[in-house]
Amino acid sequence: MTGISVETIAFMMLSCGMTLAFIRLVRGPTLPDRVVALDLFAVLSTAFLTIYAIDTNQQVFLDVAIVLALIAFLGTVAFALYIERRARDE
Repeated sequence: MTGISVETIAFMMLSCGMTLAFIRLVRGPTLPDRVVALDLFAVLSTAFLTIYAIDTNQQVFLDVAIVLALIAFLGTVAFALYIERRARDE
């Protein structure tokens, strides 16, 4: 039976989500909107890498996904502190 695999459906859904997050990143009316979109893009990229690692059976991509998730978390915290300080100064 030939059909679309679960991985293919997951890749398509993640690609759609990445496209929408990128649009919000570019258009987002405020800086917090852009920060949330960037964080969402990082989470979706991590999920994409994880599913790719499962699909190709190569564990090295899981290491890359973990590093990306950690860097994205630190970046989001840094952006949040920046936005908080900027709001306090204004």
